[in-house]
Amino acid sequence: MPLFEYRCKKCGHINEVLVFGSEKPELVCEKCGSKKLEKIMSSFNARVNDSFGSSGTPTCPTGTCSLS
Repeated sequence: MPLFEYRCKKCGHINEVLVFGSEKPELVCEKCGSKKLEKIMSSFNARVNDSFGSSGTPTCPTGTCSLS
């Protein structure tokens, strides 16, 4: 379920739209009600949780482990 961002051409408000499957949502600005929206490039955020630090070496979450 991708989340898309659209900018309203009338007021400039950024609208986030969650799209389910191949559905084509009716785009309406949630601030001013205009139907003149343009899709904008948005970034994404990802978080990786593992037992390795940024150097690629194992880290200890508590700081008390002996990993040598």
